[in-house]
Amino acid sequence: MRMRKKKNLIPRMERCEACLVRDPLSMRGHWRDLKPEARELRLELGCGKGRFTAETAQSEPDVLFLAVERVPDAMVVAMERCTALGLKNVFFLDADAVRLPEFFAPSEVDRIYINFCDPWPGKRHAKRRLTHGNFLKLYRQVLKEGGQIHFKTDNAPLFAFSVEEFPQFGFALSEVTDDLHAQGPQGVMTDYEAKFYELGTPIHRCVGTMVPWTEPEPAEEPTEAAQAPEEKA
Repeated sequence: MRMRKKKNLIPRMERCEACLVRDPLSMRGHWRDLKPEARELRLELGCGKGRFTAETAQSEPDVLFLAVERVPDAMVVAMERCTALGLKNVFFLDADAVRLPEFFAPSEVDRIYINFCDPWPGKRHAKRRLTHGNFLKLYRQVLKEGGQIHFKTDNAPLFAFSVEEFPQFGFALSEVTDDLHAQGPQGVMTDYEAKFYELGTPIHRCVGTMVPWTEPEPAEEPTEAAQAPEEKA
């Protein structure tokens, strides 16, 4: 669904200036300066309107939360939510996930949340999925050893793809479920998740824990001689 443009976006963003990080490049390796006493630094990719962001940050005030969102018209709603609650442990980045290694130093992040990302159906779009191996390798550059990815989606094909992809790139799976809320609401929900739950749509969830991993060497291209058919005697 395309987010409707907000005419008053700029003044609304300015009113929430205190929780917006305008130059994330300058913060690389120094994010904990925002909350030196924080026991963990957690990153949310695609925070949307911020229900999950605000409620999670409110429930764990000793954790530093950084929310990444590419759509300012959605992010401003999340910023307003957190500002209204007076939260001092959550900050926002208007950025793309592909740039994470530019913004975060190695081992700087303890946990990454990926909630209801675009499933990008079709094989030709697979590399755009936030759980594709190319992105998992980026996350490995910023997560600490033993750091985790918490992933939720309503899209069964995307989930099936993801639970195959995670182990191939050094993430051990746990808490894998195809119906998170089967016994009633579990954990903090996003706005979309709450709607899906009311409709009875199953929510898929898993946790990937980063373990030691060595990227396989790329397969060698066959030589010209090997490609040529053998001549019959």
